[in-house]
Amino acid sequence: MNWNGVIPAITTPFREDMSVDHEFFTRHCQWQIENGCAGVVALGSLGEGATLTFDEKQAVLKTAVAAIGPNSPVVAGVSALSTDEAVRIAKMAADAGCSGLMVLPPYVYCGDWREMKAHVGTVIAATKLPCMLYNNPVAYKTDFIPEQVGELLAEHENLVAIKESSADVRRVASLRALAGNRLKILVGVDDLIFEAALAGAVGWIAGLVNAFPAESVALFDASVRGDKQRAFEIYKWFLPLLRMDTVPKFVQLIKLAQQEVGMGNARVRAPRMELTGAELAEAKAVIAQALATRP
Repeated sequence: MNWNGVIPAITTPFREDMSVDHEFFTRHCQWQIENGCAGVVALGSLGEGATLTFDEKQAVLKTAVAAIGPNSPVVAGVSALSTDEAVRIAKMAADAGCSGLMVLPPYVYCGDWREMKAHVGTVIAATKLPCMLYNNPVAYKTDFIPEQVGELLAEHENLVAIKESSADVRRVASLRALAGNRLKILVGVDDLIFEAALAGAVGWIAGLVNAFPAESVALFDASVRGDKQRAFEIYKWFLPLLRMDTVPKFVQLIKLAQQEVGMGNARVRAPRMELTGAELAEAKAVIAQALATRP
C-alpha cells in the first residue's frame, strides 16, 4: 500500500435509473491512474457511501480492484452506524482485494474518546490491511487529536496513515512531531493542500481530482518538491474549484464539474438533489472560468 501522492476520493456514478454505472466507474478509475494518481479511495463521503447498500458497496470495490489492480491500490472507506456493520464492511473489503482501509468514526453518534477509540480500534483490528484513520471533526463532530492518534498508533501496528481534515494546517506539524515516520499524513481538504504539503503532508485524498486529475497531480508534485512558484500558480487558478470541496453540497458540485469536463454526470442519490437555479448557474460560471484559463 502506497499512501504517498494524490489519491482520489472517487465518486460513485449512477445511471438514469440510479443504479451504479460500473462501466463508467471502471473508465473513471483508470483515467485517474493514467493521469498520475496513486490509487483510489472508494465509498467515502464523496462516493456517497452512506446511500449504498452493502451489496452495492461490495460491487463497487470489486469493480475498482478489477479496473486498476494490482499495481494501483484501492482503499475502502469504512463507515457505518454500528461497529458490527463497520467490521463487516472491513472484512468484505479485504475479501474483495482492497489494499487498505479508510476508517471513519460512526455516522450520527458522536461519543467520547473511550467510545470512539473502541469503535475505530475494533475496525482497525478486524483485518490485517493497513489502515488510514479519517479525522474530520467538521463533518463527523469527532476530533481525533494528536495525542489520541498516538494512543491508537501504540496499540495498532496496521494503523499507518491519517486523512487529516480538521482544516487546521498546524495539525500536520503536530502529527509529524508526535509520530515521525510511523505515520503517513494525508490531507483531505482540497483548499489546504498547498500549505499542508509544504508542512510535510505526503498525500492528498482529493475531491476535485475527479474532474481535474492532471492539474491535481501537478499541484501536489510541485508543492512537495518545494517549487513554490509553480505550485502557487496552479493553486491560484485552482482555488475557486477547490473551495467546492469544503461546502455542504460538495458532492453535487464535484459531480457537476465532472459533467462539465465530459467525464461523468451530475446525478446524486437522495436525499441529495442536483443543483438548480442561481446555485447551478453560479457553479457553472466558476467551472467555465476555470476551463477558459486552464494552465
